Amino acid sequence: MSTQAHSTNGPQGVSPAGEPFLSVVSPVYGAEGMVGTLVERIRNALLPLGKAFEIVLVEDGSPDRSWEGMAQAAANYPEVVAIRLSRNFGQHRAITAGLEQARGAWIVVMDCDLQDKPEEIPGFLEKAKEGWDVVQGQRVFRRDSAIKRWLSTRFYATMGLMTGSRHDHTVANFGLYRRNVIEAVLAMRESVRFFPLQVQWAGFRRTGIPVDHGEREVGQTAYTFTKALNLAIDVLLSFSDKPLRLTIRAGMLVMLVAFLMAAWLMVRTLLYGITGEGWLSLMASIWFLCGLVIVVLGMTGLYIGKAFEEVKQRPIYVVAEVLRQDAASGELRAHHPHATAGSVRQKPTG
Repeated sequence: MSTQAHSTNGPQGVSPAGEPFLSVVSPVYGAEGMVGTLVERIRNALLPLGKAFEIVLVEDGSPDRSWEGMAQAAANYPEVVAIRLSRNFGQHRAITAGLEQARGAWIVVMDCDLQDKPEEIPGFLEKAKEGWDVVQGQRVFRRDSAIKRWLSTRFYATMGLMTGSRHDHTVANFGLYRRNVIEAVLAMRESVRFFPLQVQWAGFRRTGIPVDHGEREVGQTAYTFTKALNLAIDVLLSFSDKPLRLTIRAGMLVMLVAFLMAAWLMVRTLLYGITGEGWLSLMASIWFLCGLVIVVLGMTGLYIGKAFEEVKQRPIYVVAEVLRQDAASGELRAHHPHATAGSVRQKPTG
């Protein structure tokens, strides 16, 4: 999944004076027992690099005590920025909230469950020295259930079919992204967010490197089959209009079949006269056409519903609180943004 890159001596992109070279963004949900370990492993992986970094954690309405762990980490380490959303908005909206607070010239996006290993980040930076704008982790061997792996493969295959583009099913959120790539993603203000496809749509020079996919440290994934299915439908309808085009083709096919059947019935009537047969075929045709109409109306309704959501222009997310240590005093400062946060492009809070 690579495109041509230009060689360079190191990762390009310079943050304004006083801002970190690297930001690590991670949405947090159901991670009460993992926050401390997550921060420690990220710090241990990045401190030897000798570059300024920050860790942006976004609590997405988690039902446990994840926020308390994040607040403690922000109090202990000046690199940690803790963001609490007002409720659960979903993983990819939480990623957007973190990206809009991140200040680094390079941004890493990773999950909080430590299946994305922080120890892979130096490898991303090393690969970026070749001039890539995006370096994504390819999970060659995923430590997930066979059903989840199969569903993921089918989802990306369907997205490729519907959008006319190629999607690598081994790639998810985990990767290193140059600031201009993130700015392009943040310029997309649609309510349905799916970070990997937004990065692909933005373009730029992308490549991937194999990474070790770890075991989930604590608990189970919050993505139930129903949630994953709903996300797949939302993403499919938001990133492609091909389902509507397919319904047009299906309608034309039904019209063709109906025309051929009518022609056959006319010929049969001329040859053999009118008979009392045909009740079964008539009923089958009526039910088939009614089902097709309902499907088409339902598909159209979903698209209208998505357009309605976009027209309302509600915030993508709402931030309840941001915790960050003051650079001068070292004191933990709490910032409470306005309720409209996320509705327009926000500048990081200082």
